[in-house]
Amino acid sequence: MSFPRRAVIAVTSATASLHDGNPTGLFISEALHPFQVLKEAGFEVDFVSEKGTYVPDWLSQQEAFLNGADKKQWEDINGEFRKKLDNMPNVHSINGKDYGLFFASAGHAALIDYPHAGGLQSIATEIWTQGGVIAAVCHGAAIFPGISDPTTGKSVVSGRTITGFTTQAEDDMHVMDALRSWKEPLIDEWATKLGAKYVRSDGVWDDFHVTDGRIVTGMNPQSAKSTAEEAVRVLESQ
Repeated sequence: MSFPRRAVIAVTSATASLHDGNPTGLFISEALHPFQVLKEAGFEVDFVSEKGTYVPDWLSQQEAFLNGADKKQWEDINGEFRKKLDNMPNVHSINGKDYGLFFASAGHAALIDYPHAGGLQSIATEIWTQGGVIAAVCHGAAIFPGISDPTTGKSVVSGRTITGFTTQAEDDMHVMDALRSWKEPLIDEWATKLGAKYVRSDGVWDDFHVTDGRIVTGMNPQSAKSTAEEAVRVLESQ
């Protein structure tokens, strides 16, 4: 089956204080690396957030996570990546039927808005219903509560295996108290609630992704590129 060679990269609109008072928001590489992969594969790419806005995650801009050519691309406000990211269309103007692939980037802030992001979830549901691929990385799996399979009425991950950011890593980063104050489930908790099986790699920062049918999920920022590459492979195999 032929699908539109177009992809939506979902972006969190939420922000909150984390990391010693610095803001969490969009984890830059989790949007940038999939963008690079998809463009290289010949896709037209659109960024979309629930409110049309984003706040860059402070941690994601530090040298350990953003450097070299990636940093230059992020800082180039006249480049295609930033122009598209800084001028996102209204979420309700996007027709999921025009796309073959949905990729949920993240950042801790995605835990706040993704479970309730009806506009983004509607786009993803349309893509899924016509046979497209749904991918998510890190905390992006928080989008799955509202992406439903019309044949079952359940989340598209019900009965499937997924991965996402580990609770161990939240503890290691000393952010658990802040996250619990948001009163939203963590990724492994969402998996249980939605009837999915959560798996992880031994190392919390390993490059690790899981494919189950047309669902592809990655564990952390280090997995964003491989998750996007696998999502393209799965779409092309349909």
